[in-house]
Amino acid sequence: MASTRMLFAVLLAALVSSSPDAVSAQTIDAGRGELPLVVPSDYDPGTPLPLVVLLHGYGSSGARQEAYMRFGALADSHQFLLVNPDGTEESGGENRRFWNASEACCNFMRSTVDDSAYVMSIVDAVKAQYSIDPKRVYLIGHSNGGFMSYRTAYDHSDTIAAIASIAGAASTDEPPAPSNPVHVLQIHGTADTVIAYEGGSFQGGPRHPGAREDVEAWARHNGCAAGGVATGTLDLDRGLDDLETEVTRYTAGCKAGGSAELWTINGGGHGPAVSDHFSRLVVEWLLGHPKP
Repeated sequence: MASTRMLFAVLLAALVSSSPDAVSAQTIDAGRGELPLVVPSDYDPGTPLPLVVLLHGYGSSGARQEAYMRFGALADSHQFLLVNPDGTEESGGENRRFWNASEACCNFMRSTVDDSAYVMSIVDAVKAQYSIDPKRVYLIGHSNGGFMSYRTAYDHSDTIAAIASIAGAASTDEPPAPSNPVHVLQIHGTADTVIAYEGGSFQGGPRHPGAREDVEAWARHNGCAAGGVATGTLDLDRGLDDLETEVTRYTAGCKAGGSAELWTINGGGHGPAVSDHFSRLVVEWLLGHPKP
């Protein structure tokens, strides 16, 4: 257990060590202190814009996650607001930051913090001060943040239009469908040894589903026909050759406002060496999936 935790910390440090600091144009307070908020330089209160909430991985922070993936650099060109909050610190051990997302990851100290409600308080706080399109509220989460994205989308399907989970997973057991459809994108490397592509256990916790299991479960939630369709390839990881990522879509017969998609990074690990296209492709996918 300790060696796995140390490996994860070393990997995370390596990923962010060469990244510039995230740029923050504004701040927002949703009850746990000020959070960096990126606002387009030509923001016009008369034009409602999408909101993206970026949720970091276990042991990381909002600033480190943004420095790694740099979604904020796209705020002007793609016209959206971005907030990258911090989870709470553990009450023991190495006091790592975490999100209380599921039994599988990563509430190891049995905290009672309600992070699903906190994410929604962030959305509400931004809406109170900026003009946000209610049909275009999105979540992006890496690892533990991916778990948290699934949890929040399930709990608040009336608000969340779409999520992108990167190396995260959903519930250990498939619950009933949420009240409303939600578009879901799962991005996962087949060589991930932290949150396994085929499913597994992190830090000795309950089993988490595999990437395809999650996508197929949400396809069912969204009323989509069984069986995904391979639609092409992408370059998401600059450390791998050629177009290493396969795209599988579940879009046939889905309820309005719902679909599911899997981007499989063949040979990719838990923290992909994100390509020049990675963040743009994720943002464009989200923006293309509003609520009806």
